[in-house]
Amino acid sequence: MKRVFDLAVSLPLLMFLMPVVILVSVLIKIDSKGPVFFKQERVGRFGRVFNLYKFRSMVIDAANNGPYFTQENDLRITKAGRILRATSIDELPQILNVIKGEMSLVGPRPDLLVQRANYTKEEWNKRCLVRPGITGLAQARFRSQATAGQRTKLDLEYVDKASLEFDLKIIFLTIEQLLLKKNGN
Repeated sequence: MKRVFDLAVSLPLLMFLMPVVILVSVLIKIDSKGPVFFKQERVGRFGRVFNLYKFRSMVIDAANNGPYFTQENDLRITKAGRILRATSIDELPQILNVIKGEMSLVGPRPDLLVQRANYTKEEWNKRCLVRPGITGLAQARFRSQATAGQRTKLDLEYVDKASLEFDLKIIFLTIEQLLLKKNGN
């Protein structure tokens, strides 16, 4: 049922957002050199590695010139990237990951392989029981301001409570976060 919901929402959403995708693509190309899209290996359901897609919001080779996370006033973020990140528009290409079945609309955010160190073996295995999501319980509650501990706790809570009703609640809480710009960013 969850996969049907993901496709029923993602396919029309992608078509509806196509003008935004084109506009953002042009903005990125005008703002800085490099590709429009950024892809990065992330861990998905059952520990399978996949390429996550985003609009590029950082300079080329940013991953080789700093930590895997961004910091406040990070000089690697482009001018367009600041806007994309503040509005979460940089995440839109992940709709393709949802359509491909690598992600869901709702679930724990997909981790980098290196982030496995933030979990116990049991926590990691539990977390990998579900598809990662474009948004999750941690993002709905804290946007991007959750600590690693809060995020782990909420990701595992999501696995325990996962249902279509819970997903809808998280989607509405995420929209509220974006509209009200709660908890920074």
